[in-house]
Amino acid sequence: MTNKVEESINRIKKMEEIFDEVQRKIRKMDDEIEDCSLIQSEIRMLEEYYQSEEWKQDFILDENGLLPTDLKRGVLSEDGIYNLLEQFAELDR
Repeated sequence: MTNKVEESINRIKKMEEIFDEVQRKIRKMDDEIEDCSLIQSEIRMLEEYYQSEEWKQDFILDENGLLPTDLKRGVLSEDGIYNLLEQFAELDR
């Protein structure tokens, strides 16, 4: 495996952990109506990743079948992060 692919795998794993944690927190916030500022930095990280060249490169690697099949990759779903960001925006209003 090339170094670039390994870097992408590590980046995807990190973003996936953040993605899952934010989803969990948003569900909890929706139930408890907590302060949205508690996850603002995580939201920002996901938003920056989603808008970055790194996300595009990771997406292309996935589309070309260069990532391990057992790698969790919800953050590479175009709708996944977008929908999460929209869900957060609704809570933050």
